[in-house]
Amino acid sequence: MRLSMEKHIIYSRKSSESEDRQVLSIPAQLSELGDIAKRESMEIATTYQESMSAKASGRPVFNEMLKVIEKGKGYSLLVWNIDRLARNMVDGGMILELMDKRKIVEIRTIC
Repeated sequence: MRLSMEKHIIYSRKSSESEDRQVLSIPAQLSELGDIAKRESMEIATTYQESMSAKASGRPVFNEMLKVIEKGKGYSLLVWNIDRLARNMVDGGMILELMDKRKIVEIRTIC
């Protein structure tokens, strides 16, 4: 059992682009991430899901999530794969900055 003050957030994303066909659907990602959270007794603060490419910055749901994280401290992100979070320098840089500030303390992936 995890003994932590971390706030856990699930983020799932599926691009509609053809190159992203191998990625699990959003419901499948949510199911697997929920199983991990349950198995490890993680209390999920909120879940975000988005259907948009991450090649360029400007994803509205991702940006909303970052605003919430910026106001708090000690978040743990659960994502199916690290590329669900960022595939461009701007978004990747924002994640790194939040980690430097200890707003994000952990990123957990399935693969």
